[in-house]
Amino acid sequence: SCASSTMALVRALLLLPLLKVACAAPPRWNELTAEYSYEQYIKDFRKESGGVEGQQRFERNLAGILAHNSKAGVSFRRGVNQWTDTAPALGRKVPGDASSHKLTAPQHVPADILSLALEDLPAQVDWRDQGVVSPVKNQGHCGSCWAFATTATVESHIALSTGLLFSLSPEQLVACAPNDDHCGGTGGCQGSIPELAYDYLIQEGGFAEEWSYPYQSYGGRTTICKNVTTTVAGISGYVKLPENNASAVMAALATVGPLAINVDASNWHDYESGVYDGCSYDEMEIDHVVVLVGYGTDEETGEDYWLVRNSWSPTWGESGYIRLKRDPVNSTPCGVDNNPQDGTGCDNATVQYPCGMCGTIFDVSYPTGAFV
Repeated sequence: SCASSTMALVRALLLLPLLKVACAAPPRWNELTAEYSYEQYIKDFRKESGGVEGQQRFERNLAGILAHNSKAGVSFRRGVNQWTDTAPALGRKVPGDASSHKLTAPQHVPADILSLALEDLPAQVDWRDQGVVSPVKNQGHCGSCWAFATTATVESHIALSTGLLFSLSPEQLVACAPNDDHCGGTGGCQGSIPELAYDYLIQEGGFAEEWSYPYQSYGGRTTICKNVTTTVAGISGYVKLPENNASAVMAALATVGPLAINVDASNWHDYESGVYDGCSYDEMEIDHVVVLVGYGTDEETGEDYWLVRNSWSPTWGESGYIRLKRDPVNSTPCGVDNNPQDGTGCDNATVQYPCGMCGTIFDVSYPTGAFV
């Protein structure tokens, strides 16, 4: 009938925008060539042009991506993403003058985490499968990785304790959590560490939901702290694992839940897929905070990995995640970080020795006493 044919036409017209979007998907690593232009990149990622500087950065990065992917036997692939013509926000900033914030002492590490044998742990862990990991968020151009990682970790532990998976407010931490001793930065968009975020949440009494305290710092400017009138969940403490203890990290990850970790992400910007092994141990710089949500072994290559959630949107990496090379527990290599204030160190810190690919097992923590 006329009506049915008209409805069919309407349905077809409604599908056209979806088909266009599907056809306009950015190229994956195996589809990239040197002919891929900056103009097309801008269209594919719906970005404003970065001008001459942006185009030059894009061309340099594209050349590096193609060169890496052409190598035989690489364990991961590089690709184009929203950061190809700019630099991703990390947590690194210059330190300021020391002050005297009294940090809540961490709780003792549970004895079973330090005593569990590796053979008693599962071969693979992925907390996403348990429905306790919220969708990946985007910190934008603000150095608020510490706030996003803390928020995601707390969300998971509240879900594990109560069965309720909230979307909590990283903006509350960015705007309100103090950083008087300038640990990992000077606070807000200038960087901080999870321990200070836990401490603030303990003192404040809890977290607001994201809808009631939305993210306003995407552009890189720290907002003014506003009064939090309604909190929906909170924590009463936190645990900081022993530095560079791979077996403790595996045990806590398998038996307790996701963990906040501090890493060197200085070369992650063009990661697309695979098991990443591109961090340097000679020039390691802890500059980013992310969430460890699992571990496993790649089925195709047999490579062991850590599963890490980032805060650069789900368009980056493997749907917002990166898999980092996981070394054997008893032979995990270590690096040297001569600029600890950029990562976890406070004012007057000297040198640190992070272990694991990108420093994965160096500074690891998780919240306790989650409640609603």
